[in-house]
Amino acid sequence: MPRIEAVATRDAGPLLRVVYWFARRRFGAVPEPVAVSAHHPKLMMASGRHEMAVEKASKVLPANVRELAVYRVAQQLGCSWCVDFGTMLQRLDGLDIDRLKEIDNYAESAAYTDQERLAIAYADAMTTNPVSVTDEQVAELREVFGEKGVIELSYHIGLENMRARVNSALGIVDQGFTSGDACRIPTP
Repeated sequence: MPRIEAVATRDAGPLLRVVYWFARRRFGAVPEPVAVSAHHPKLMMASGRHEMAVEKASKVLPANVRELAVYRVAQQLGCSWCVDFGTMLQRLDGLDIDRLKEIDNYAESAAYTDQERLAIAYADAMTTNPVSVTDEQVAELREVFGEKGVIELSYHIGLENMRARVNSALGIVDQGFTSGDACRIPTP
């Protein structure tokens, strides 16, 4: 249970009911971070607009590279909600979620491509405290993904750092978007 209770549908005003309807339609359930942030409607709406804009703008990197880097951040920071939701998003994108079991061994695992390994290592370096990204690492990423790709990857890793830390601070935990290898929430 989160540290701040989610706003129930019965307590929602007209705008929030629309937001909940949209979320249920898209994801099969209202994501708990949305329902908790509903206590501050202006920030909830700003966050929603931001998330949709980022999704629309993120077309440079292959989805598998971006999603694995985001998943790694969630896993490294221990945000069970982000891991749960991120696994569902990868499944809905048609990505292989079975290989997520091997992410701790990504450097040696045949389940990951060289591009994916670079992105996961970069996610690790951006998530450490202090940040441990090197010039060589960015140069290699730039060679593989281009400048736009490095910016996109950096942005997504930074954004997931924020999401995971906010969710963890508020006590938001996995919601059941995944259960073992299969999602309990149906494909929207």
